This record gives sequence, C-alpha cells and structure tokens, in this order.
Amino acid sequence: MLYWLAKHFASQYSVLNVFSYLTLRGILSVVSALLISLAVGPAMIRRLSRDQIGQIVRDDGPQSHLSKKGTPTMGGGLILVAICVATLLWADLSNRFVWLILATTLACAAIGFLDDYLKLVVKSPRGLPARWKYLLQSIVGLAAALVLWYTARVPGDTTLFLPFLKGFALPLGGVGFVVLSYLMIVGMSNAVNLTDGLDGLAIMPAAMVAGALGIFAYASGNAIFASYLSIPAIPGAGEVLIVSGAIVGAGLGFLWFNAYPAQVFMGDIGALALGGALGLMAVIVRQELVALVMGGVFVMETASVILQVASYKLRGKRLFRMAPIHHHFELKGWAEPKVIVRFWIISLLLVLAGLATLKVR
Repeated sequence: MLYWLAKHFASQYSVLNVFSYLTLRGILSVVSALLISLAVGPAMIRRLSRDQIGQIVRDDGPQSHLSKKGTPTMGGGLILVAICVATLLWADLSNRFVWLILATTLACAAIGFLDDYLKLVVKSPRGLPARWKYLLQSIVGLAAALVLWYTARVPGDTTLFLPFLKGFALPLGGVGFVVLSYLMIVGMSNAVNLTDGLDGLAIMPAAMVAGALGIFAYASGNAIFASYLSIPAIPGAGEVLIVSGAIVGAGLGFLWFNAYPAQVFMGDIGALALGGALGLMAVIVRQELVALVMGGVFVMETASVILQVASYKLRGKRLFRMAPIHHHFELKGWAEPKVIVRFWIISLLLVLAGLATLKVR
C-alpha cells in the first residue's frame, strides 16, 4: 500500500522514486515485520495465556520438556500478522507471485490452526487426523502448483535447473512441474513442522532460508543479473524479495519471544505456513534442489522420522533414541540450547553453500 502511494505521488514528489528500488523495499519489509512482531507479541502472548492455550508435552520425551507444559502456543499467528502487513505495505500488489505466496501461506496456516485448535482447545489428543491434514495440504499444494503452471509467462518458469550445471535445462511439462511443485510445498511444510520441537529451533533456519531465497528472487527477477549468474530469468520474481524480507523480520521478531526459554511456541499454525511459503518460493525462483540444500536441517529432521518408522516396522528396532533427531541428541545428554545453536550453525553453513551456487556454475 505504501509502495502504491509512493508510486502514485512520485510524479509530484521525485524523492518518492526511491521506493521503486527493490533493495530498499526489501529492507523496509524486514524492519516493518520485525517491529510489528515486537509490538504485537506481548499482547498476543497475554491473550493466549489468558485463554489457556498451552503446550501439551509428551511423557515419553526428554524430561527437561515437562517444564514447558502450559507455555502459550499458536504464536505462529504473530508471524502471520507481521508477514502479511509488511508485505501489503511494501510489495507491488499487482504481482502474481506476491498474492500466490500470501494465499498459500494463509491456507497452510488455516490447516495448522485447525490442528492446533483441536489439540489445545477441544483437547483432542490426536488433533486433526493425519489423513485429513495431508488431504488438505495436498489440495493447497496442487492448487498453488496449477496456478503457477497456468500463469507461466516464459519457458523458464516451468523448467528444471540444477546448480553447477549451467547448461542443464529440462522442460518439465505440466505433469512434471505440478508434481515437483506439489512435493516441494507439501514436503517443506511438513518438514518445518517436524523441526519445530525446541525453543527457536525451526524459526531461525526458516528465516535464513527465506532470506537466501529472497536473494535468488532478486537476481532472477533482473534479466542482467540472471544472465551474468547463469540462473533462470523469471519476470516478476524480484517482488518475492519483499515477502522473504517479511518472513525474515517476522521470524526474528518471533525469536525474541521464542528464544530459550520460550515465552511462546509457534504451533502448527506457524510451522505449516512457513514451510509452505518456503517451498513455494523455491519453486518460483526455480531453485528446488538448492532450497533442499539450504534447508538441510529440515530435510535431516524429516529423514530421521522416516528412517525411524521404517526401521521399527521392518526390523523391530529404532535407529535413534527418539525422532525427530533433535530429541535424539537431547536424550544423549546435549543441553537444549546446545542442540539449538549447533543446528543453527549447520543451517548457516548450508545456506552459505546454497548461495555459493549463484556463482559456481
């Protein structure tokens, strides 16, 4: 909205032309989302506490988690408010990617809200049954993939590119593109959700990956930069930088309250939404494989659950003391803050490795 106003009055006040620069609006998006999070956070936490929407702790988990029982949950609503407001303030609202990301994020958040509501308010131990959750996620993922396919403007919008192989470009076709996009959106949504088990563990890697995808979006949206870096040129993708900036700012603002010991947890409403947004952004900028590398912590957490279940069903034995894998390290004696910070360090290194592919091709 502020971008639209600046653009509208730029002919009268030339100083407003500064808001045409993506980099400035990206920074303003980060700052706005951060300030909104810090301003709204205390009131939201008080409301969740008053309504007694508190964390349920498993008895078979690490004993240190028993003290977390009753901690306000569904704080992901704070992240969503900050992302949406900051994006609406600074993004070009005529851009199709902006609206698609917001719609997908909110749709995934609605699924997470339903699950959280059933578990925390209705007191249903299982929450939303897994089959229904997956069905709803599948509908959202397929809808987003189909919108991208039918609104594609250039061949690069639906072509598979691989890092380190600048001559590799595989047209996916409708089925291939939709399937890959669906897997990225639904898979990343669930992966972030599985990672969200310790104070601040999921939000910091999510913010780092979002920031890196914003850099890819900025480069892909500029034909000159894209040509120089040998990455696909995606018209309009630059505006994704504004959304990624909002995720970074909202994530940092949420971390202010979610850092160990957490005052609030994001819940499924936040984790499913963030994962869906990251998966969709990776598809838009055509960097699916790079996104999996940068989000390696999410991939590792998901793989640990899959391997644990498969091993138990096939061999009757567990590979890890507990899955997801962050609980395995806790049960080995690592203090919770140590697990969190070490996973953050791994995420930072993986994000830097992903960004390095911009030039190493």
